[in-house]
Amino acid sequence: MDPQLRQDLVSGDWIVISTNRSKRPEELIKKAKLQKKQGKNNCLFEDLKKVSPNKPILTYPDPNNWRVAIVENKYPAFTHKGRCPTLLKTGPYSVMNATGHHELVITKDHDKNFPKLSLKEANLVFKAFKERYLMLLNDECLGYVSIFHNWGPLAGASIRHPHYQIIAVPVVPPDIKHSLNGSDRYFKEFKKCVHCVMIDWEFKSKKRILFENEGAIAFAPFFSREPFEIRVFPKKHLPYFEETSDTDMSFVVEALWFSLKKLSKNLKDPDYNFFIHTAPVKNKIRYGHYHWHIEIIPKTTIRAGFELGTGVEINIVNPDDAAKILKK
Repeated sequence: MDPQLRQDLVSGDWIVISTNRSKRPEELIKKAKLQKKQGKNNCLFEDLKKVSPNKPILTYPDPNNWRVAIVENKYPAFTHKGRCPTLLKTGPYSVMNATGHHELVITKDHDKNFPKLSLKEANLVFKAFKERYLMLLNDECLGYVSIFHNWGPLAGASIRHPHYQIIAVPVVPPDIKHSLNGSDRYFKEFKKCVHCVMIDWEFKSKKRILFENEGAIAFAPFFSREPFEIRVFPKKHLPYFEETSDTDMSFVVEALWFSLKKLSKNLKDPDYNFFIHTAPVKNKIRYGHYHWHIEIIPKTTIRAGFELGTGVEINIVNPDDAAKILKK
């Protein structure tokens, strides 16, 4: 196909689909880097006492037989000293203390990242996410809680043992604000949830859906910024991750689990990130238009001068082709 500019309905950002810059999508799969093995015997995360000086925040099913544990990060990007940060000025710049929480969610098995977990274990990970999220809501200093997973060195994971991160911050991060503003803008103009509109379109086009069950859907977005990008949504219009019922959450977990299995199998276990986008923790009456979801970004290409200089991403794999490959 000829190169094509496509616009993200939510953010308004433009991306370029330019498949002639790559011979075939399969070329990216051949280049996908397999994980380097890190031995279990020398793994820091095998002993929770070595991970953090303090006892675990939560353990499942119990401290003596844990399968999932939440611990404080030994080297946190955000710390909490009991007081909310104050906005100050340094010349023309605004500054504040990086007040918040930075925690690790560690699964027991050294060789099982998310798609290799059983579905029961995968749901346990999300149970830990949700329960800790609800605990963090009691902290009046927080503006947003970010939950994400880095798999592999290219995705920012320095330790191979599967783990996830929860970082709670006092501000609403710029990417989240960008998404919220786009969602709000669309709702004001069309009186519809922009994400629900995208989901409906995927059902009608029937080209990019990877998986669906009673309560969730996973698809390669029409405006994918990266090759083989995937988004997972609850089918119900739900603005807040933490207010999702256990039943609906299990549907989302299954869709994420299945999508990552397909990604691992058909792209030869690439490095990837997945993260949750949800409405902020304060002023909840403002964000009824939003629809929480999970974004999966495989690391198959490198952003270069045009992308960095303009903010316009070039995707060399048509999302329709990406979906076909992932559904194999």
